[in-house]
Amino acid sequence: MSEQDINDANLLVVIAVDGYARRHHVSASEAYGYLSSKAIPQVIRENYATLHMQDPFEVVDFVEDVLKRETEVING
Repeated sequence: MSEQDINDANLLVVIAVDGYARRHHVSASEAYGYLSSKAIPQVIRENYATLHMQDPFEVVDFVEDVLKRETEVING
């Protein structure tokens, strides 16, 4: 990944954290802590090649989908 791609992936993480915080009425710090505990920043970076071609704000929907799938797997 180029330095610009790394910067862009980091921006997607920031957008995801901010969007998640707003959607769930929590602080950005709380959202970042929760998403980090679920390895979401890493998942965003791993999927950068696809995510960067979408509207940047769709990353929040992506995060929600990842979290939902994780819950479904845990709950069977």
